[in-house]
Amino acid sequence: RCLSDWSSDVCSSDLCQSLLTWATLDFMADLNILHNVARQYRASLAMLGQAIDMCPESLWTDTEYPNRFWHIAYHALFYTHLYLQPSEADFRPWAKHSENCQYLGARPWAPQETRRIETPYTKADVLEYHEICCAEVETRVPALDLEAVSGFPWLPFNKMEVQFYNIRHVQHHAGQLADRLRTKLNVGVAWVRPD
Repeated sequence: RCLSDWSSDVCSSDLCQSLLTWATLDFMADLNILHNVARQYRASLAMLGQAIDMCPESLWTDTEYPNRFWHIAYHALFYTHLYLQPSEADFRPWAKHSENCQYLGARPWAPQETRRIETPYTKADVLEYHEICCAEVETRVPALDLEAVSGFPWLPFNKMEVQFYNIRHVQHHAGQLADRLRTKLNVGVAWVRPD
């Protein structure tokens, strides 16, 4: 039965009506928050996508930087994908994922390790993964329980804060790559307003 039928039959007091109104407004506020979170993901991922798309092959694999362009882009997408999942246990890496390729430096449990990934992802591969992450936003964000625990033991906060953390991470690396494009090629990544 719809909420209005239930409320008229069962709950006629002003207090009950106020509680129903509050619950409805609270539910609507959550929907609005989820809508806005999805918009911010879309905008951040669009800026990252622009940077990836604008990068020439010479800069894509340039070894002048400790972290090559392709690697930063992949890292940003990997963690976007991961943190959109309900939990670490629910995460299934992208089919083309290379083990430990998500780390920009040494793995956290092996700080003395020096690693070099010799075979980069192609731009087409990273753009494919970008599309997968964009689709994950559309699937996962509307279903979020913002008050649930993060699902990741190393992130001691709720799901709402995980989304802010994740969007900031995407934007951090989108900015890093945009700066590299500006410095090396004098081209800019356009600011994307949320849709």
